[in-house]
Amino acid sequence: MANEKKMTMGVIVGNRGFFPDHLAKSGREEILAVLAKAGINAIALGVEESKYGAVETHQEAKRCAELFRKHDKEIDGVIVTLPNFGDERAIADTLRLARLGVPVLVQATPDATSKMTISHRRDSFCGKMSACNNLKQYGIPYSLTRLHTVAPDSPEFAKDLEHFAQVCRVVRGLKNLRIGAIGARPAAFNTVRYSEKLMEASGVSIETLDLSEVLGRIGRMKDSDEAVALKLAAIKKYVSTSGVPDQALIKMAKLGVVTEQWMKQADVAVSAVQCWTSLEENLGIVPCTIMSMMSDNLLSSACEVDVCGVLSMHMLALASGTPSALLDWNNNYGTDPNKAVCFHCSNLPKHFFREVRMDFQEIIAGTVGKENTYGTAVGKVKSGGMSYARFSTIDREGVIRGYVGEGKFTDDALETFGGAGVVEIPEMQKLLRYICENGYEHHVAANFSSVACALQEAANTYLGWKTYLHA
Repeated sequence: MANEKKMTMGVIVGNRGFFPDHLAKSGREEILAVLAKAGINAIALGVEESKYGAVETHQEAKRCAELFRKHDKEIDGVIVTLPNFGDERAIADTLRLARLGVPVLVQATPDATSKMTISHRRDSFCGKMSACNNLKQYGIPYSLTRLHTVAPDSPEFAKDLEHFAQVCRVVRGLKNLRIGAIGARPAAFNTVRYSEKLMEASGVSIETLDLSEVLGRIGRMKDSDEAVALKLAAIKKYVSTSGVPDQALIKMAKLGVVTEQWMKQADVAVSAVQCWTSLEENLGIVPCTIMSMMSDNLLSSACEVDVCGVLSMHMLALASGTPSALLDWNNNYGTDPNKAVCFHCSNLPKHFFREVRMDFQEIIAGTVGKENTYGTAVGKVKSGGMSYARFSTIDREGVIRGYVGEGKFTDDALETFGGAGVVEIPEMQKLLRYICENGYEHHVAANFSSVACALQEAANTYLGWKTYLHA
């Protein structure tokens, strides 16, 4: 399931007249061709609007900034390309005047040792430092390519561009984000406490809905309602429901309809839901399958009203364009120090499973009765490379911070219940010590992707959230 939104990049072509300006012409053509090949829209000055469509003078900077402002709702990021030294002031002025607040990537094209004469020498190697110096002076955050100079049509820059697109999706996706908190935090889960005010200060709003309202709306809904029938059919198409009582399925369908209707009404993108144990006692089901379906559709949903957990899920999903899950760092796996069992009981998206079926929740059943706990998504997590992330509000320090990293789900044997998989992470004991020393929660978001570096850059550079990248 890939991210379907086509990305749009603003492009600033640097130029400095006493360097070979024909390089600005060819450099503009080259970067636009590379973006088109990557399926990315580009917004740049035309050759009729400035010399070669580049930005060198203050007037050209104003013209480019005006163009960007006209397309500010479309532009996900800005690429500064330096086919020659470039005018550092014009680049910084363009970004300051445009006021886009999006990520910026600075790319410099390398010189060829066979073309170092006055008519072909680029000096982009040096010009990149001057451009970055000015951006730093202006207080404009920016990203860099892995290599100091890199050709736009090279495989190395293709990787840089993919990474930068991931960063842009995360930053844009968190702008004015609204998270739905459905129900109260379970009394036994102090670990999922968080600061709404710190989230709001970062532009993330929390919209709340009491479970009594959910239950009241479900109570007023008829089994024969068309929306209920459609949701019931979607549930049966999504997962095997063999052995699950029909009445439990109808309750799940109603819960799904009420949740989706409220999310649309409240303009909420993702959700964190109370489960333990109000829904079981008062409705007679668990919400896991409904949450699984939402997460599988990139509408991430976390249990236990873990708002920071669903934020972490959403960031991974934004970067990768694929579903995320919220898991417990739950068990050691034998004596291997680099392996652990990740588990939930479970609302994992179908994307995570080898095979999945609906069943009852074995943990809660002992308290509220098996008949009140149908609706879990049960199965073994498939193998594959994964990224993980956890962001939290650190209230005593007044900041948001997090950790990210990569590992893999393995094919190791595991006989248990719920949704579970064995994960292998290099130097895992170091990571576990870091989690405990810094008081992070037992919940972690996971995603079948390789986007940890992109999340760290988005968080550190553009959101101001100090983030540890586990090697």
